[in-house]
Amino acid sequence: MGKKVLFIASNYGLWGEELQAPWDILKAAGYELTLATYRGITPLPNKMSMDPDFIDPMQGVAMNPKETLDRINEILDTGEWDHPIKTADANMDDYDALVMVGGAGSALDIVGNMDVHKLILQAAKSDKVVGGLCYAVGALAFTRDAENGNKSVVHGKRMVAHPHAWDFTGPHPYECVRATEDNPGIRLVTNGFLFPLQPLMEDAAGDASFVRSDPTASRANPQTEYDHPFVTGLSVESSSAYGHKLVEAIGQ
Repeated sequence: MGKKVLFIASNYGLWGEELQAPWDILKAAGYELTLATYRGITPLPNKMSMDPDFIDPMQGVAMNPKETLDRINEILDTGEWDHPIKTADANMDDYDALVMVGGAGSALDIVGNMDVHKLILQAAKSDKVVGGLCYAVGALAFTRDAENGNKSVVHGKRMVAHPHAWDFTGPHPYECVRATEDNPGIRLVTNGFLFPLQPLMEDAAGDASFVRSDPTASRANPQTEYDHPFVTGLSVESSSAYGHKLVEAIGQ
């Protein structure tokens, strides 16, 4: 039987590819996957992440390839992400690795979620791989180690973080596709993202030079980092590279 991996995704605006790509890659590698969300309901992609014509306003780049959207819709149609467990009910003793994925919603129900922090600390203390992609990386900054002066668990670690130069400005909605009465997402508009991730992670690492936030990253030049036990991925363009780096780190 393959290793067991716990995925954590947002209920308030997942970026579709950031779950789909590593999910498919780890599944193909033979791992047994369990999905968890804050509310224990299907993580719905943010509308921007499912728009084939969406151009990132900070990068001027088309973000959503048709084949990726087709695959995400297939997953949603078949219910593969339905019926996740609640993050509060997860126990890292049951898993070999922890994988967090992003989207702006992750800042709302993953980054500051103390149930998630508990899972991260439990995994790191057990020498299990912990992955963070895009804004979900912020959860690593807020997970504190009481045995190390309450410093972040990634203090002194090398990582990548969503570049401040890419942070959206202006009104940012959290509307999701396929919303229902029972799973409406969240009716919220913020002034850009909730916080700038790059300086947050530089502070958590204790040395800004440990954090790569390369605004020239692209699908042809994705950015990931593995500094055991942590695997980090920059943003959407690095979703597949993040998945492959996780397989490398977790092993068989």
